[in-house]
Amino acid sequence: MRLSIVIPAFNEEARLPACLASIDQAMARMNGDLEPGDNVEVIVADNNSTDATAARARAARVKLVFEPINQISKARNAGAAAATGDWLLFIDADSQLHLDTFRNLLDAIRLGHCAGGGCVIALDRVPWWACAAVKLWNVVSCSFHWAAGSFLFCRADAFDELGGFSEELYASEEIDMSRRLKAWGKQRQLKFVILKGHPHVSSGRKFELYGAGEILMLCARSLFRPFHTVRNKGQLGYFYESRR
Repeated sequence: MRLSIVIPAFNEEARLPACLASIDQAMARMNGDLEPGDNVEVIVADNNSTDATAARARAARVKLVFEPINQISKARNAGAAAATGDWLLFIDADSQLHLDTFRNLLDAIRLGHCAGGGCVIALDRVPWWACAAVKLWNVVSCSFHWAAGSFLFCRADAFDELGGFSEELYASEEIDMSRRLKAWGKQRQLKFVILKGHPHVSSGRKFELYGAGEILMLCARSLFRPFHTVRNKGQLGYFYESRR
């Protein structure tokens, strides 16, 4: 099993080191769980950062690629293009990989029954209403088998055949990819699974940096004009502004 962990990063100098350290710690604590021939590489896709994100990646001695156009799909695709693994795992730079999640991921891969999948998620330090929203998302994720953007894994051959993440989308590209992976897998009797053993934890900083009104406005736009919103970067400052 060769696994490539791809981390898109835009101005993540403050959070990226903890993300990379969590991967190192999870791998170190695997003890004898890794089999001979197993290989894990980490790739940071610097998405035109203006801070020390690239320097943090170099200091950690991981593979670094650069994507000049500020778009999450392009950053993920650039990282995947540099990957050598036969499996790809995409996680966000403000998230941390837990040992139990890593073990669940390897178990799912080794069973050989899936084309890809996601994981239930959690956020740190968020208001009660944000916790409720995350719980609702996890129900939706498990029901429809949609992966969250902070944790999506798949076979590299499936990713290549599907052409990667859609670069027409500036948001919800992970849901689009989940749907396409499910269809790809169904043709080959392979499943798209959502790991439930341990949530993948990301930063809840957006709920501190953006007010409830701004978040509700984005939700309203996404609800009433979903196709226009996810294709319009100007409507998605929540994801693309420099507030970090």
